Amino acid sequence: MKKNKIFIACDTKDINKAREIIKKTKNSKLKIGYKFGLEFLNSKKGRNFISKLKNVITFGDYKFADIPNTCASAIKAVKDLKFNYLTIHISSGLEALKAAKKVSGRTKLIGVTILTSLDNKSLMDIGFNKDIKKIVLHQARLANRAKLDALVCSAREVKIVKKVFKREIITPGIRFNSKSNDQKRVLTPKEAFRNGSDWLVLGRPITKGNIKNNLQSLINHLK
Repeated sequence: MKKNKIFIACDTKDINKAREIIKKTKNSKLKIGYKFGLEFLNSKKGRNFISKLKNVITFGDYKFADIPNTCASAIKAVKDLKFNYLTIHISSGLEALKAAKKVSGRTKLIGVTILTSLDNKSLMDIGFNKDIKKIVLHQARLANRAKLDALVCSAREVKIVKKVFKREIITPGIRFNSKSNDQKRVLTPKEAFRNGSDWLVLGRPITKGNIKNNLQSLINHLK
């Protein structure tokens, strides 16, 4: 039976907390990977911790966004950490995406679309005048042209993204209930998988409180 795939966000700079998350989420019911965001990656001991991880699927959520040469150089700079996945903002542009993909090697390069913490009002504040779904669809086409390995988008946009992007789709903004915290475009795990997500990203719903109980709640939810 195919296992549901989950990235658990280690959103902390506490090495012991990260170690606890990994230890307490190992199980046979789900395929688990671990996402390390900027808080952890920029912490004093974060890099050293990741360099010593073995037999673990790792996701370096750097969200690179810069000129082509800098994006490519940044990916080269973290190659020693042997991440399975790395993120780059699609808004960096086609040439930056191609330059990054060219040097990514075995690491799967993930294109990040519009962040799930944003909605249409937020985009208008930034200066965009198009609906989120239209922008995300356009970005998915760009990711396809750059031959990226995966895409990050809200679970609400997966169905439209899959029309133009046929590789892995990773969806954050996953919640069990209406408590969305700082996220705007959210769905439940079951709804996200039903829409076609390949991987879900869950942080606080799993790591805040009793980790083992939270994980079991997720497994029960997905039955």
